[in-house]
Amino acid sequence: MNSKFIDIHPGAKIGENVQIGSFVSIADNVEIGDGTIIMPNATILEGARIGKNCRIFPNAVISAIPQDLKFRGEETTAVIGDNTTIRECVTVNRGTASKGTTIVGSNCLLMAYAHIAHDCKLGNSIIVGNASQIAGEVEIDDFAILSGGSLVHQFSRIGQHVMIQGGTRLGKDIPPYCIAGREPVCYMGLNLVGLRRRGFSNEQLTVIQDIYRILYQSGLNTTHAVEKIEAEIENCAEKKVIVDFVKASNRGLVRGPQG
Repeated sequence: MNSKFIDIHPGAKIGENVQIGSFVSIADNVEIGDGTIIMPNATILEGARIGKNCRIFPNAVISAIPQDLKFRGEETTAVIGDNTTIRECVTVNRGTASKGTTIVGSNCLLMAYAHIAHDCKLGNSIIVGNASQIAGEVEIDDFAILSGGSLVHQFSRIGQHVMIQGGTRLGKDIPPYCIAGREPVCYMGLNLVGLRRRGFSNEQLTVIQDIYRILYQSGLNTTHAVEKIEAEIENCAEKKVIVDFVKASNRGLVRGPQG
C-alpha cells in the first residue's frame, strides 16, 4: 500500500490496527474504531462514527450530507456500530436537524447498493438486502431482515425479528415477529424459521400466533383488537413488544392477508 494514494484528514481519529486500502478518503471529524477494515475507494465523510471491527467494502460512502432539502449544513453524524459489514456501493447519509444522527447498530450487514437515508435508526443484527432503499427517519428493530430490492417509505417502522420479502414496497408499519410481502404489501404470518433459529419456544410462538389472530382475523379494528389482546392474553414479553409497537404506530399497521 502506497500512502500517497490515501487521503486522511489530520482531524480524523483512527483507532488501533485499522486497515485502510488505496484511494480511500477520510474527512475531518471522523472516528474509526479499532480493527476496522476500510477497503479501496471507500469514502468516509465528515460526521462518521464507525465502531470496532467493521468492514467497509469498495465504493461505499459513509456520512454524506442528506438528500433532504431541509438540510442547512448543520453538524450531524452517521453512527455505525461494532462488527458491522457495509458492502460495495452502500450509502449511509448523516442526519438532519430532525434527529441529528443516522444510526446503524452492531453486527449488521448492509448488502451492495443499499441506501440508508438521513435520521434512520437501525438496531442490531439487521440484514438489509442488495439494492434496498431505506428512506428518511425509518426505524428498523433488532434482527429484522429486508430481502433484496425492498423499498421503505419515510417514517415507517419495521419491528424486531421481521422478514420482508424481496422487492416489497412498504408504506405502513410492520409489526414484530412476522413476514410481510406481496403487492400491495400485507401480513403473511409469523417468521417461524427465523424465530426458531433464535431460540423461541413453541409456547412463545403459540402466544404470538394467538395475538396476531386477534389483531388480523377477529374482525375488530386495531384499537378494539388491542383491548382484547390486553384482556385475554397472559402477560409476557412477546405480548408487551407487540402491543407497545401497535400503540406507538404513526403510519398504521400493514394490512392483513384479506384486506
